[in-house]
Amino acid sequence: MTLVRKSGKPVLRENHKNGVLYFTFPQLGAQPGFVHGFSSRIGGVSQNEFAEMNLSFSRGDDPERVKENYRRIASAIGFDDARIVCSDQTHTNNVREVTGEDCGKGYLRSRDYADVDGLVTDEPGVVLATFFADCVPLYFIDPEHRAIGLSHSGWKGTVSDIAGVTVRMMREKYGSRPEELLAAIGPSICQDCYEVSEDVIEQVRESYREELWPELFYRKENGRYQLNLWEACRQNMLRAGLRPEHIEVTDVCTCCNPDLLFSHRASHGKRGNLAAFLGICEPPRTEMR
Repeated sequence: MTLVRKSGKPVLRENHKNGVLYFTFPQLGAQPGFVHGFSSRIGGVSQNEFAEMNLSFSRGDDPERVKENYRRIASAIGFDDARIVCSDQTHTNNVREVTGEDCGKGYLRSRDYADVDGLVTDEPGVVLATFFADCVPLYFIDPEHRAIGLSHSGWKGTVSDIAGVTVRMMREKYGSRPEELLAAIGPSICQDCYEVSEDVIEQVRESYREELWPELFYRKENGRYQLNLWEACRQNMLRAGLRPEHIEVTDVCTCCNPDLLFSHRASHGKRGNLAAFLGICEPPRTEMR
């Protein structure tokens, strides 16, 4: 299967390991001491509409198959699956700080929090996880203070600026400076595939300056609109103080690649979930003599 890209110059890197396909961003991947990746459908053990690499426990898949999928994607990307901390997404702009005490929540044990679409941490060894099937993954790395943020941004999270909320929390908790952050906008639905109604666009108009509207949406003859979530999220990052050259924007649409990526729209809701992962590596151990 060939990956359909939205630009002539590839942005996302395809990585293959032990039969698993996952994606990384060049700028994020060049930062020592961090690990990140975005899953595909390839390389798991789930079946039917969940085939193959479903990472959701809530859509009816066999939990043991889902756990095996987690083990496989963690091994491929290169982190300990027991260190994962999962979001609890409800299309809010709520962001939660997590620590090593939270490892395994949402995966190996129950969460004691709800309505969380973004996670931040500065603890080595912790791996943040958020989930997708068309919505937008937002990655943030602070190389100076060794802190990270990972958020889920659907259209509701986008107009309520979860990107800005994540940046502000990293600044408050870890002293992160927005101009030093490195960020990425991950695989998600592209403007060509994302048709929305007037009520959605009304909220977009309320959230963005009028001069940005031509970049964010256009109206079609049927009275509906095509919305550019990638550009909307990029504008949120710029508004939060990030530098344009520090933002990598995906060239891969989930809906354009239904055989490689889960897409809610392409599958009419019969699908599993992809996942974004972002972690801080633990320092290497030194042997005692």
